[in-house]
Formats: sequence, C-alpha cells, structure tokens
Amino acid sequence: MTKQVDLNSRVSAYEADRAVPYSLPSKPQSSYLTMRDGCRIAVDVWCPEGAAEGETFPTLLLFTPYFRRFKLAEGSDAIANPNTAKFSNYFVPRGYVVVVVDVRGTGASFGTRDGFRSPRERLDSAEIADWVIAQPWSNGILGATGISYLGAASDFLASTGHPAVKAIAPLFSVWDTYADNYFPGGMQCTSLTQLYDNLMKGLDLDQRDYLKDYKYYASPDYQGPQPVDEDTDGSMVAAAVAEHQANFRQTDFMADLAYREEGLPYDPDYSSASISPYSYTAGFRDDVAILSLSGWMDGAGYANGAIARFLTLDKNPHHLVLGPWDHGARIAVSPWRNSEEPDFSVLGCVLRFFDTYLMGADTGLKGEPPVSYFAMHEEAWAEAESWPPQPTLDVLHPGTAGALGQSATEGAAEYQFVPHTRTGFETRYERIAGMDSRNYYYDWQGRTAEMLSWDSAPLSEETRIAGHALLDLHASFDAPDAGLFIYLTEVEADGTERYITEGVLRAIFRAEAEAPENIRINWPYRTFHRDSAEPLPAGEMQQIRIPLLPVAWTLSQGSRLRLSIAGADADHFKKVPHGRMARISVDLAQTRLDLPVVKTEGPA
Repeated sequence: MTKQVDLNSRVSAYEADRAVPYSLPSKPQSSYLTMRDGCRIAVDVWCPEGAAEGETFPTLLLFTPYFRRFKLAEGSDAIANPNTAKFSNYFVPRGYVVVVVDVRGTGASFGTRDGFRSPRERLDSAEIADWVIAQPWSNGILGATGISYLGAASDFLASTGHPAVKAIAPLFSVWDTYADNYFPGGMQCTSLTQLYDNLMKGLDLDQRDYLKDYKYYASPDYQGPQPVDEDTDGSMVAAAVAEHQANFRQTDFMADLAYREEGLPYDPDYSSASISPYSYTAGFRDDVAILSLSGWMDGAGYANGAIARFLTLDKNPHHLVLGPWDHGARIAVSPWRNSEEPDFSVLGCVLRFFDTYLMGADTGLKGEPPVSYFAMHEEAWAEAESWPPQPTLDVLHPGTAGALGQSATEGAAEYQFVPHTRTGFETRYERIAGMDSRNYYYDWQGRTAEMLSWDSAPLSEETRIAGHALLDLHASFDAPDAGLFIYLTEVEADGTERYITEGVLRAIFRAEAEAPENIRINWPYRTFHRDSAEPLPAGEMQQIRIPLLPVAWTLSQGSRLRLSIAGADADHFKKVPHGRMARISVDLAQTRLDLPVVKTEGPA
C-alpha cells in the first residue's frame, strides 16, 4: 500500500518559511585552477552578499560542459549562465556558496575532451574540492548537484570519497550511460547522438551557427565563453578554445561503444563503464546523503538511472523523487496539467534536502518515507518505503482478434516489421538533446494503427500502475535480429489515445544475467556485452522479457489499455537489421503482460 500525500504542499511550505538572508552579487569571482597535469580549469565563485566578516558557508559544486558563463554583447540583458543560473540565483541568497566549473576541454577551461564525461574530469573534481575547502568563505562542507551531465558529475565527485562531500543531488541524470541514455535496450539512439554532437560543436568549438537550433543557447548576444577575471584581453580563452578543436566527436565516440563495457579499439580500459557513475560505486562513502530525482518523460532511461542509484546505494541516507516532468523539469508532461510550467519547485525540494544534510536543519525530511512519486491522470503525489511501491501484478494476455484479457488463448499473431514506423518529434528523446519540446506525444493518435496491437475490455474501475510493466514475449522470427519496441496506450472512452510508456530491446541482447552489485535493479538485467549477443535462430520460439520504462499512471474507469509491438522507431533509433526486417510470430498462449498495480490509502 502507498499513502496519498501532497509533496508539493510540503515543499512549498518549507520554501515559503525558509529565510533568505543574503543577496546575489552582480557577478561572480572567476579564476583558473591548475590541475595535477597542468591543465587550467575555469571556475566561477558566487558568494552570498551581505555576509558578516569571516562568515563561512557550505558550498555547492556544479561541473558543466555547457559554459559556466557566456560572454555577452555589450548592453545585452541575456542570461549569461543559462545552464546554471537558476542554481546560483536560488541557493546563494539562501546561504550557500555556489562554485560553477567549466570541465576540461569546455568553456574557458583548457584541455581537450577525450570522450563524453571523461574519467579525467572525475579526478579534477576532487582537486577542485580540495581548493574550495581551503578558501576563507568555506566552512569545509561540500555538496554537489545539477541536471543531466552535471548530475552524473555529482556522482563522480562523491565517488572520489572526498571527506568534505556530505550530500549530492543528482537531478535527471544517468547511473549507466550506456543503458540509461545512448543505447537503451542495446539499441543505438542515433537521433540523440547527432543532435548532441551539433550542440557541442556550437559550444566546445565555438561554432556559434549551430547554437541557433537550441533555444537555451540561441541568443545572438552570446559571444563564446566568458574569460576569467585575469584574462583581460581574452587571449587565454582564445588559447583554450584552440585546444578544444581536438575534442572528441560524439557520433564517432558513441559508435565505438556499441557493446557495453567493451573498451575503445585503442584503449581497452576506456569503455562505457568509464563514463558511468555505477563503475565507481565502491568509492561512495556510506554517510553521503543522496537525492535522486527524475521524471516520467526523462529521456531514454534517466528514471531508470535514478531508481538504480537509489537501490544500489541503499546504505546511504537516500531519497527518490519521480515526478510528471521531462528532462530537467522544464515542462509538466501530464496531458492533464494545469499549465505548461511545472507547479512543483524542484529547487525547493533540493533546498530542503541540502538544508537537512549540509546545514543540519530539522526539515522533517528524515522522518518521511524515502520515495515520493506522482501518478499522472490521477494528478496526485504518493509516497512509499521502496520502489516499486509494493505493487500487485495484474497479468494480461494478448489474444485473438486483438483482445487483451486475463485468460490466455491458443494461437499466434503474425506481423511484418516495417522500417517506417515512427513516434514523432515531441517525444521523450528530443529534450535530452537540448531541443525545446513542449507537448509530449500530442500526435500519438493513430500511431499504433501500424503496429501489432491488442486492447483490453473497458476498465471497471480506476487503476493505478506504478513501476515497470513487463512484457514476457514468446515469439519466433525469420530474421537474425530485430528491434523490439513495446508501447502502452490508454484509449479513453471517447477514443482519445494517450501514450503511457514504452520499452526497447535489441533482440540479439535477449539473454538475461544477474545484476551486479553496482547496478541493483528490479527489472531484467542484460550485460549488453559482445559475448551475450546471439542472432535469432530462424523460426525457433524465443522467450524475451522486455521491461518498459517506469511510470505511475492512473487509468480511468471505462478506458481500455492497449499493448502494441513495433520493429522500428525511425525518428530516433538505428534500423535493425540493416536489410530485410523480421516477421514476428507471437505465441498467444504463453505471452503475457505484467502490470504493476498499486492499491492506495486515503490522503495522509
């Protein structure tokens, strides 16, 4: 059982009563720090204005590849730090120093990026932490936070075991870069790779024409990275950008990581594990508090990352928040939202967490259940002691004539996969590449008509699902590989079709394995290693268990639940196989859909 709560009210009340005793300076102090190998790293330091002489503060660290600040055209009123401004603007007046870092090979920092989220950045973070706690404004207590890349950098800092790090809040960030982001289910998300590569050309290489396609960086007033204070003529930042011209290219780099944990051809020790927080789990101290926060439309699997971090670091003080958001909570994604902008203060939630664990404040957080989640369509918050929130399984079986029912039936359903199946460009995948999505799956109506689908009978009562639905597929194929794309749709009584969630798996990776200690999950685990990839034997029945992305969604009384299978998402994923696509034959007697149904208590 889970209990209804109003987390939004709790956070709002805390935020409203919280003192804001300082102000934000007009600009930060900025300087270079020299790393162990001589690389100079640019940092901005935002200190609370109005502090008493000698007053010290806890510090929040943010490590970004998206510019700690832009240089602005003279007279511009554009936001100089669009990636991190909301953190410095919010936390500094509330008594935190905020230090923002251009990671090596980006912004005004020197060096060259050898890959996405390079291990060298992790080592830099510990050196920067040493510098911070030696400053006169530091009280020796550190936290780290940020969205996406910055969230994983928070994990990296904590994984160094630095004794000053007491709490981290990785927001909308991966635990496993391979499975949570670029290769969900072993399928390469090609659209993300190209869009992200163009963004980094615009930033890393200062090729500004690329930035016009990314709303958050499109201002014509942006004139490259902001020099540090000592660089009065801009010559140092020009030299830094010159070094960036040798940075890795995302499209090439990710293509070399097609098998999980397999090293680069020229460096067998550098793999997808090297750029994933899970591989550094042993470095986390058990006393570091962790807030994992994500949303139901958070990319290809960031919610999985938040849940895996929560389950893996189970000895730490830990909290998990899953809300009705896209990547970064820029948009409320529920079709029943009151407004486009979220009405929940993510920063207020993070403030309450850091006040608890960095300032020692009695916020009430430690006495609450560790899991909070939002059920869409019901539009209600709930809390639970664990994830998933102790659901019961409702088992449904695809049947003849497109029915989805509680009894298995004999027979087979056959379907020819086609390469042109699409999901559109207002999906969970665009925002993680920096695109400005606003209405998620607004054009879902009719898309499943080209797929193999089954509909349930109208529901006799409201039904909340919360967790990972699982399709236990028994099928044969006539091609050696296939992309398997599984969708759940709510078909309302008036025929309106609402995308709920999806699951993706490349069929050659169907073999399951026991999850390792550093990736504790409660859905089927695959290694995605080269030696686990097995072609499909033609015409032989296979059991393939496909987990869908987590969601909390309340189906209305009278609605039907639709299960759909496709062999492609041409808008986002690589075609599999390269030639003729498979024909699938589904054994209806053995195939089942497991739905995690949650019974709820009344309001707290």
